[in-house]
Amino acid sequence: MAESEDREDHTEAPSQRRLEQAAERGDVARSAEVNTWFVLAGGALALAVAGADSAQSLARALGAMLANAHRLPEGPGGLSAYGTHSMMVALGAIGLPLAILALAGLAGGLVQHRPMFTTQPVTPQLSRISPSAGLKRVFGKEAFVQFLKGLAKLGLVSVVMAVVLWPERARLESLVTLDVAALLPATSAELSRLMTGVLAIYAFLAAGDFAWQKWTWYGRQKMTKREMKEEYKETEGHPEVKARIRKLQARASRRRMMAQVPKASVVIMNPTHYAVALQYERGMPAPRCVAKGLDALALRIRALAEENAVPVVENPPLARALYKAVDLDQDIPVEHYKAVAEVIGFVMRLRRRAT
Repeated sequence: MAESEDREDHTEAPSQRRLEQAAERGDVARSAEVNTWFVLAGGALALAVAGADSAQSLARALGAMLANAHRLPEGPGGLSAYGTHSMMVALGAIGLPLAILALAGLAGGLVQHRPMFTTQPVTPQLSRISPSAGLKRVFGKEAFVQFLKGLAKLGLVSVVMAVVLWPERARLESLVTLDVAALLPATSAELSRLMTGVLAIYAFLAAGDFAWQKWTWYGRQKMTKREMKEEYKETEGHPEVKARIRKLQARASRRRMMAQVPKASVVIMNPTHYAVALQYERGMPAPRCVAKGLDALALRIRALAEENAVPVVENPPLARALYKAVDLDQDIPVEHYKAVAEVIGFVMRLRRRAT
């Protein structure tokens, strides 16, 4: 959302769909300080793991090049080949530290949000060149927080440097007399302590900044009551439309059920309130309910059964029990086998007498 939008009426917690849409646009909570911490930690790890070897390898390669400078090929082609060779040597020497830094940078992003691909952040938008929006970005709350964060970083790093280096101030003065090659080994312990202190302090700063970014991002996703209603209509549908769909579905289901009544073997009824149509054929494990209804629907089932010469048996207790115990297209429960068998046997005897 544009920063110029009045957000006083955005009081509702964002829905899961709203959060997912923000992530799809690339709008996620991210802290640059977390990335910076990972890069700093990656740099410290690269120096500890491969710093000395890379420096020695690079020094040997450069020394060999300088020692053989008189053999530099003549002509543009020779100079280009020499430059390419020099670049490959340099990359070979610093390849591992660069790989560690690259992985650290990726890790800084992955710990904050899942990988995603979107072009939304780089899509041109007129609001980004709006003077009023630019002034709010420069003088707004976020800019003030960034200013305070910069002061905090400067102050904390200064404190760490003072704590680590002040006890060594007398020895540090003598370092100006050392050879450049001996300078790094002489200061390695101080540099290690300094980097450890900076990383420890920066970890708290990065955690606090990420919590702030998460809070502000969540606040940006809040919704108005109207937006909540509109989203509900989009995802769940208008209540009137849903009611109409349910009505149509119930009507279609009722038509399918009534089409099964002529195929029933018997309809068991409580004279006016309950009707259960059962179908039974040889080979079936048990009689199956093909239709059932209450009141007006029960009377319609009875009328349709009589039109199609389906026997109707009045047995109020059994009709009520079957209506409650069995659903459409299901076999009757075991406890009703005996009572239903007596009804079906009675119907079959009547048919034999009729023939």
